[in-house]
Amino acid sequence: MRREDGFTLIELLVVIAIIALLMAMLIPALHRAREQGARAVCLSNVKQLTVAWILYAEENDYKIVNGSTFFSRPGETAWVGAQWQVTGTTQELREHLKAGVLYKYCEDVDIFKCPTGIRGEVLTYAIVDAMNGAQMDDGSPRIPGTEGLTIKLLTQVKRPGERFVFVDEGRISPDSWTVHYDQESWWDQPTMRHGDGTNFGFADGHSEYWKWKDPRTVKLARMESQQYGSADPHQPGNRDLHAVQRACWGGLGYTPAE
Repeated sequence: MRREDGFTLIELLVVIAIIALLMAMLIPALHRAREQGARAVCLSNVKQLTVAWILYAEENDYKIVNGSTFFSRPGETAWVGAQWQVTGTTQELREHLKAGVLYKYCEDVDIFKCPTGIRGEVLTYAIVDAMNGAQMDDGSPRIPGTEGLTIKLLTQVKRPGERFVFVDEGRISPDSWTVHYDQESWWDQPTMRHGDGTNFGFADGHSEYWKWKDPRTVKLARMESQQYGSADPHQPGNRDLHAVQRACWGGLGYTPAE
């Protein structure tokens, strides 16, 4: 009798099972590699924006740019341009970014967006309040207890390697990103962009990825904006919060809980 060569059903099932097992092992590794690549691009973006921020100050008598996302003040155009808005076509928004005073120092609108940004976004980075950010109509700071802490000149920045300027916020708010100073509480929602953390650009021109260590930070960061509005941002003893407050304001305006 002639013998037909071929795979049995059992052999085919074994091969399929092995392929499925290999895919289960490889896909998470590929996802991590892709995420690490996106994180590296984002770190480069915030670094370039921070260098542009420094160059602008050095060419303007060390005055740092208005850090608000939308609003201009007399003699202080917002860093992304007074015309920039969150509505409009993607191309219109990209063109508006070019009107910002920092654009001429980097001249690439792609730098203003993290590669993990959603479709249609052109801006995911924000400057923090302490770096000439949002203020009240009378010129006073909007965060209680921060009188005299807002940086207006590059020369006022002490320990620039410890003070951040840019944060990968993702969900851009109408003003600069901020946090409380005199209490153990978040103001704006903590951001989570690359795993359980986010990227920051510091006043000396370097950038860092900070991974959140307190599960309370992660929980708040994962909330939808409407959920965060009803959440309790008060988190005594949260070292993530302490680190962010120090990097934003240069110190803590309270004695932290153990």
